[in-house]
Formats: sequence, structure tokens, C-alpha cells
Amino acid sequence: MNEIPSRDRAALHLPEPMERPGASDADEMPEAFRALNRMQAAAASRITGGLSPVGLSLAVMDWWMHLAMAPGKQMQLAQKALRKTARLGMHAAAVAGGAEAAPSIEPLPGDNRFRAEVWRQPPFSVWAQAFLLNQQWWHQATHDVPGVAPHHEDVVSFTTRQILDVFSPSNSPFTNPEVIARTIETGGQNFVQGWRNWLDDSQRILLKQPPVGTEGFRVGEDVAATPGKVVYRNHLIELIQYAPTTEKVMAEPVLIVPAWIMKYYILDLSPQNSLIRHLVATGHTVFCVSWRNPSAEDRDLSMDDYRRMGVMAALDTVVDIVPGARIHATGYCLGGTLLAIAAAAMGTGGDGRLASVTLFAAQTDFTEPGELARFIDHSQLRVMEGMMWDQGYLAADQMAGAFQLLRSNDLIWSRLVKDYMTGQRTPMTDLMAWNADATHMPYRMHSEYLQRLYLDNELAAGRFVVDGRPAALQNIRVPLFVVGTERDHVAPWRSVYKIHYLADTDVTFLLTSGGHNAGIVSPPGHPRRHYRLARQRKDDHVVGTEDWLAAAPTKPGSWWPEWIAWLDANSTSERVAPPALGGPGHPPIMDAPGSYVLQR
Repeated sequence: MNEIPSRDRAALHLPEPMERPGASDADEMPEAFRALNRMQAAAASRITGGLSPVGLSLAVMDWWMHLAMAPGKQMQLAQKALRKTARLGMHAAAVAGGAEAAPSIEPLPGDNRFRAEVWRQPPFSVWAQAFLLNQQWWHQATHDVPGVAPHHEDVVSFTTRQILDVFSPSNSPFTNPEVIARTIETGGQNFVQGWRNWLDDSQRILLKQPPVGTEGFRVGEDVAATPGKVVYRNHLIELIQYAPTTEKVMAEPVLIVPAWIMKYYILDLSPQNSLIRHLVATGHTVFCVSWRNPSAEDRDLSMDDYRRMGVMAALDTVVDIVPGARIHATGYCLGGTLLAIAAAAMGTGGDGRLASVTLFAAQTDFTEPGELARFIDHSQLRVMEGMMWDQGYLAADQMAGAFQLLRSNDLIWSRLVKDYMTGQRTPMTDLMAWNADATHMPYRMHSEYLQRLYLDNELAAGRFVVDGRPAALQNIRVPLFVVGTERDHVAPWRSVYKIHYLADTDVTFLLTSGGHNAGIVSPPGHPRRHYRLARQRKDDHVVGTEDWLAAAPTKPGSWWPEWIAWLDANSTSERVAPPALGGPGHPPIMDAPGSYVLQR
């Protein structure tokens, strides 16, 4: 609505419109003032390691003040403290008398610090039990305090657990029986070798060199070695087309969109662990996006740039090379979220080039995004934006720190004990080598991603706009195959499952063992693998996660054959001759894995 000019308002004897307090100040803040705010946030991030002290302080204050005003909770905690002290005393008395006493508390699933049999012997069993009981008490103290905001509860609980882990008896050479036994066995040489290991690691960190052992996994030779050609390149992506290994292939090609937070070759690790090689061997024409590793010059790349120059440019190229064929589009993690946005926009615009959409560990609803959300709120985003604005991107080591804290026992403390106290190197694997080959995140894109998806949840709410129209997930009308992993700290499977509540099409949901990465890299023949699978047709009633879990039977083995069978079922039955590598208009540029994957 247009505002009436002041001179016309005076002639009509109308009052001047009341100014909205604060609105014009925010809208008209000069860029110099915004830059000053960002400079302050960037300076603060160097001191705090990228964490927001304001956000943490607010969380602690919220918890502490509500706990101080909850006498019932205080009495409950006092009662639990007395009970745990009594249980520990009874256990200590039993083991002191030489009896075999059952532990009064067991470690949580996934906590392997005290699994060794030597931790059952006194005095180590008493120390381990004391730590676990104390850890349990603090969990109870930081949860279910009346009035505390859920996000603040998560932050306080997570921070408390990190502090407690520092003082775990497993982390001290004087209270860890495994370290003591190793010291006796080697005559103390384990500490000498551990010191050398620490010096080597520290030097590599300072020189920005990859960890020890990664030299055994060379990109293009040991990993990312499936034969193919780069058939398209722009500023943001290289598109790889893989060479066929069968005389006939499925008519519909597969396009893979990995996350730009990682190098694409997590799906093309060593030959026995390569999903891409497995797809090619089963008669599929496979294309895969390899993202550019952005620098400070790419600071203004947006999410829509990633959609247009990434997903849509790749789709256009695949259609040129395989004309007339519809495409099985597949996205992993952030790449899956971006693919869902692109597919929704295509559905809104009537673009029918997709045959199906597959999402690996990709969220479309961010109301419950898992443990990573503990690092993301408005205060934290301000610090991160300042840091990224200053650098032009979010550096790989800054992202790695957050992910390591999510699994600190496995990724930090267990390594400290094994590499530096026992003097034994953790063997390098192809997945670990890939994990060390991280990438950057452009300033503008990552800010938009965190604000629009994590904080504002625009995609699930139907408010994510592409080309002037909402990218509504309900407009994806092709079949969906969605994979969640049981121990995912980045995209929890219950969050991934919410696609059922948003999509208006057939959804096949598969829940596999493992975590965010290891659960996806699940080749046939891998021991101790299992999965669950169920299909919801468009007209079926939606069930909740617990009902789905109860109804879907557990199957042993790899889930890869299930997905390939689903792709085949959603393809035309007749197989065709493989398309040429590149085809008309897209001559091969270079051999796979291309040049972008080698950027540091």
C-alpha cells in the first residue's frame, strides 16, 4: 500500500502516520555500522574459538535460576545423590572384601571407555563407577528443570558432559588400567612414542598437513578411482560421468548430489567400499557432482547459486548427454536438502525430468535437527557470521571442532589415550582419510543455510522461495527413497523421517545401522550390518516413528541391494546401450576424479 505524501495529508487534515519504533533504524542501518558489528563478532570469535559466550551464559543462567526456584527438583536431586553414594559405597565395600560385585551402573550405549575386563577390578572399578554415577546425576540435574527452554537445557547438558569427560579416569595415565598395563609391558616406552606421536601431529596441524596415514589413500588412485570423465565444469561444480562396465544399462541415469561440506568421494572410496562403483557394476549410468572448494573470493555465493549452478546445471547436462531419459536424482546430507529444494521447485514449475528422488541422511524439517543444533542459535549465528564475513568462508578446522565435540569420546579422548598414552597409532582407513580431506563453506551460503533452514525452518513451513514461488515439498510427485541411520548425530533419523509428513507421494523409508557416514558406506559383505525398510504409499495413513520402528522388521546385511532394486523397479524394464562419455556438446574435459576434488 502506497503511503500518502505529507503535503496531501495536510490538505486532507489527516494525522501523520506513527513511526514504528525501531523499524526504520534496523532497515536503514548503514553498511558501515553493520561492518562494525561484524568486526566485533569476528574479533570475539578468535578469543572464544567461534563459540558465543552470550549464548552459553544465557543458557547457564536460564538453567541455574530455574533450578534455584524449584525446591521439588532440588529435593529430588539430593535424594538421588544420597542413593548413588550408597550404591557406590556398597560396591566399594563388596570389592574391598574380595567379592565379585555386579556393577551398580553400566556405561551408556556407545561408551566404550570402561568395556575392558580390567575395569572390573578394584580400585579401577570403583573409580569407573564413581564417574558414571556422577555423570548420571549431572544428566538428571540438567534435565527436566521446570521452566528451562529446551535449547538451553540441551546446551547446558552438553557443556556439562564435555567438562565431566575431561576428568574421566580413562583419560589419566594414573587411573587407566590399560595404560598402566601398557607402561609395565613397554618399560615406559609407550610415553616416549606417545610424545613423538604428539609432536608429529602438532607439526602437521601447524603446517596444515593431513594426518599420519592419509598418504596411503591417494585421491584418484586408492580412493575416488572409479573410471570416468569430467564432462562439464562451471565455477562451482565439475560433473563426472562414470564409464560403463556392462554391455547394457538402465535407460534412466543416476545423478548424485553430495554435500559441499565434504568431498564427493565418500561415495567412491576404495573399490570395495565404493557405492558409485557398485552402481556402475549393476548396470546404471552414473553422474556425480564434485563441488569446488570455495575460497574467500567465493564469499557471496548464495544457496540459490548452489541450486542453479550445482543441481540444475548438472541436470541440464545429464539431459543433454542422455536425451529423453528421466533422471534418478540422489542427494546426500546437505546435498540431499538442496536436491529436495530443487525437486520441489521443479514440481511447482511443472518440470518433469525426474524419475525419482533419493535422500541419504538429509533433513527437510529442522524442528528437531539433533545435537548439532546445540551450536546454532541466534547468538551463535551472529558470532559465526562475523567469523565467516572476516574470512569469506567457514574453514574446515572450524567445522571439524564442532563435529568432534559431538562424539568427543570416540574422536578426541580415545585418540588421546591410544596415540599419546599407549603410544599406538590408530590405523588409518579410507573413511578416516576422506574425513580429513575437508572443505570450506562460503560466507553467504552458509549464513543463509543456518538462518533459513535451521533457525526459520522455511522449507518445512512452505516459505522457502525459489524464483519467486514457494518450493513446496508437496509438489514432489515422483517416488521418494529416504535413508536414515541409527546413530546419526548430524541428521537424526527421526528428523529425516519427517519427510513423511511433508511429501504427497510414495515414500520408501530405510533405517540402517551405523552413523551419518559409516551407515551410508555399507557395502555387501560387511559384517554386523542390518537395516529396516517400509513403504508408505501416497494414500496410506502416516504413522509415527515408534510405530514405524515396531512394524518394520530388521533385515541383516547391506541396504545397497534394496536401493538398487528400488531404482530398477522405478525404471523402464528394457536395458539400452550405454551413452557415450560426454556426448554431443559436452566433450570430456579430463579424467575422473577431476581437479576440484584436489583443491585444499
